[in-house]
Parts: sequence; structure tokens; C-alpha cells
Amino acid sequence: MFASRPAVHPVEAPPPTDPVEQPTGVLMKDLPGMPGTAGGLGLRVAQFVFAGVALAVMASTSDFPSVTAFCYLVAATIMQCLWSFSLAIVDIYALLVKRCLRNRRAVCLFAIGDGITAALTFGAACSSAGITVLIDNDLNICAENHCGSFETATALAFMSWFALTPSFLLNFWSMAAR
Repeated sequence: MFASRPAVHPVEAPPPTDPVEQPTGVLMKDLPGMPGTAGGLGLRVAQFVFAGVALAVMASTSDFPSVTAFCYLVAATIMQCLWSFSLAIVDIYALLVKRCLRNRRAVCLFAIGDGITAALTFGAACSSAGITVLIDNDLNICAENHCGSFETATALAFMSWFALTPSFLLNFWSMAAR
């Protein structure tokens, strides 16, 4: 009845000495498309290229300043280009030094910035699409305007927004998961 109980002494495993087993700065939660990953850099470059080409196409027309929606599209694509370019530089830096960008403040800043630029780009693309439909289908004055350029710039703004949406959703999910 008075049996002795065995004592359990935990033994710690020695840390692995092989650096291949333990990569620095890479977490299992780093999904492709998150900041500091190659997928995130690809999304930022796509956002920048689509917004930049939309800006160039819209600015190449002479009569875009006469319509407020087109001016709004130019302003939104300028902001999208600046935001995407700056975060692409941050992603390149993080990839070069193998640094993880899962800091709470950084992820919060990325999510808020992506949300603001996504809302502005989507609003500008929708308003420009409405005006191009009005000019082309309702007023039938496409021969006098640059409808092809307006439609191309609007489509590229939507493509920039489509490339921005995964970045926003991943950053917002990462921010909410903390």
C-alpha cells in the first residue's frame, strides 16, 4: 500500500545545430501574399504596374480633366502607385535580409493602408466605368472622345483593385488573428 511513486524529470532536447532545419525569419503562418514574402512582392508589383499603366493611359488623353470621375481615377491611381511601390520596397528589403514582417504595428499599418487604397481605387474605377458607359451607350458621343482610352484605364484600375484585394484580406486576417 505504501508504494513509491516514480519521479518524472523532463529532459530538454538539445537545439538543432543544422541551420537548414531552422530557417531564420520564416514562420509557418507566412502565407504566400503576406508582407515580406515573394507572393506579397508579386502582388505589390502587379498593383503598381496596373495602376501605373491606368494612370499613363488616362493621362495620355487630353480631355480627362473635364470629367471629375476621371480626375478622381488619376488621383486614386497615383496614390495606389505610391503605396504599392513603397510596400514593394519594404517587401524587397524583408526578402533580402530574411526578415519577418509580422509585427503588430506593421501589419495594422499595412491593413489600414491597403483598405484605404482599395476603397479609393474601387470607387474611382466604378465612377469612371459609369461615366464611360454614359458617354458610350447613352450619349453616343464616343467618336468625339477617347472612349477606348477611358475604358482601358478603367479596366486597368479594376485589375489593380483585384490585385490589391488579396493583400488587404491577408493583412486584415493577420491583424484580426492576433
